[in-house]
Amino acid sequence: MTKTAKKSDRPVLTIIIPVYNEELILYGSVEQLIAKLERFQITFEIIITENGSTDRTVAIGNELAAKHDFIRMLHHPAPNYGAALKHGILEAKGDFVICDEIDLCDVDFYERALALLRSDQADMVVGSKALAQSQDDRPFMRRLATRILNDMLRYGVGFKGTDTHGLKSFQREKLIPVVQRCELEKDLFASEFVIRAEREGFRVEEVPLKVREMRAPSINLYRRVPKVMKDMTRLIYMIRIKG
Repeated sequence: MTKTAKKSDRPVLTIIIPVYNEELILYGSVEQLIAKLERFQITFEIIITENGSTDRTVAIGNELAAKHDFIRMLHHPAPNYGAALKHGILEAKGDFVICDEIDLCDVDFYERALALLRSDQADMVVGSKALAQSQDDRPFMRRLATRILNDMLRYGVGFKGTDTHGLKSFQREKLIPVVQRCELEKDLFASEFVIRAEREGFRVEEVPLKVREMRAPSINLYRRVPKVMKDMTRLIYMIRIKG
């Protein structure tokens, strides 16, 4: 049976889930994740990093944290995915960290990633939606946006992989210094993190994913474009010029 970690314990695994206006799926998704984790014989904690929600997400997250000793809630006053994710990583206690999405909670990825990390075959494992073996059932515009972003990263900063967003796992002690050097927030924090890890010589492995959306994105795709383009310019400057 899975060993859940009390707040005073140091777990083997930390699962970080950023959330924004997820009242419809938060409780059920977390409870389902906990049930699925029965297959893992390690202690774990779950960190829910809420940022700027205006619905009942905070109340539901607090309810989950009160119900389970191994769940912690972190809060940010404004919507900021990258800042919430970074905060969760820096608060993580586990030897291994998994950055998840509330509409995915893919424990098959957990199993594959942890096998690579625990056998020291990788320092970071990225779940790629763009690998040939992956199955991406998201709407066309979402898939197109992922492809465009990955192409921009490839040509702009020399990224060698196929994806930077979504699920990822890593050895906390090795990668925390990389997280601390990241400067971007919001959408491109995850990209900067993966790219810095790759460029600094850490072993980054990719595994395929099966992806389908449980609900429409909580933040409109088109509204994100200007900020992403601005941060992309900053990222190119930091990687190519500033170093």
